[in-house]
Amino acid sequence: MAGVLERVQKYRAKLRMEGMRPIQIWVPDTRRSGFAKECRRQSLLVKLDPQEKEILEFLDDAADREGWEA
Repeated sequence: MAGVLERVQKYRAKLRMEGMRPIQIWVPDTRRSGFAKECRRQSLLVKLDPQEKEILEFLDDAADREGWEA
């Protein structure tokens, strides 16, 4: 196990030397019971929001798709 920890430390030190730094990101647990139900609830709220269509149209117009294939 010490060999693995040593390699991880060496790898992290290398990344730091290259100007990188570690961060921690917390994200929703998709395996949690009720996750899908909550996603659906929020989706329905947005679907019924009268401003949603306007926002999506704005984002669609603002998106740079040059070079993308359809």
